Amino acid sequence: MTITSLDLQQFITALRNFSTYDFSEYSDKSLKRRLTKVLIDYKLELGELISQMRNNTQLLEQVVKDITVNTTELFRDPLVWQHLRYTILPKLKNQQTINIWHAGCSTGQEVYSMMMILNELDLLERTRIYASDLNTDVLQAAKKGLYKYRFNIAYLDNFDKAIKENPFNYEQFFDIPYSKYFEIDKEKDFIKMNHFLTEKPIFKKLDLVKDSNIFYVKFDIIICRNVIIYFNYDLQNKIFELFHNNLYSNGYLWLGMHESILGPFASKFEKIGHVYQKKESLFSSIDYGKLNK
Repeated sequence: MTITSLDLQQFITALRNFSTYDFSEYSDKSLKRRLTKVLIDYKLELGELISQMRNNTQLLEQVVKDITVNTTELFRDPLVWQHLRYTILPKLKNQQTINIWHAGCSTGQEVYSMMMILNELDLLERTRIYASDLNTDVLQAAKKGLYKYRFNIAYLDNFDKAIKENPFNYEQFFDIPYSKYFEIDKEKDFIKMNHFLTEKPIFKKLDLVKDSNIFYVKFDIIICRNVIIYFNYDLQNKIFELFHNNLYSNGYLWLGMHESILGPFASKFEKIGHVYQKKESLFSSIDYGKLNK
């Protein structure tokens, strides 16, 4: 089955006419691949799918969920987590409150990974955690913090690297049991995050394409990993503008390993290791008290 550019435009237009979703600035290549899979899974031709979506809101919502990519894991790219733990987060240790936003949080493994790191640094209590995604199903999964053990078993090695090891001092090793943060039941095939973790984040549905900051706070760190890779250049820059406007000066933006800031916002951030730091603006550095004297 081959999806042409005309087919794709037909689907995007129908989706926009039948709902509030707008996929017009998603990457064509990615969208064609996902739409092809949906049509094969549903055993429908494109015209049939569009016709059914017109009068079936439940189907339309499910198609949107199927098209959006939701892949995440505990401590993905552990070297980056080590950088965050030993280089970035210690710079926030003197702040009374730390605000962190996981944009495109999927099923929440990175939200919980971040909280574990914060807890090891004694920063969790004073941190407010916000998380959002377009897909309400993955948000519900994230709230529960309940994952398949067999699917996540390989990621326990990531936990060891991010939590137990110190890359700057190989002689230092933190013998921290998994039970400090989650319960493992091999027979019932689950990993369950402990209650003190699941009760903390605020999870909300948010569409990065059209929504603004629905949390009404500014952030010290925004994590949006492996999301913008599915957007075209113009939409990426809209998202970068959203993030830039809602980060404090010197705040941090963390993207995926294969994502980078290109275009007009590249000059507004400085790359430090694996993360981007918002450059301090001229106005934020002015002492208005002195000006008024």
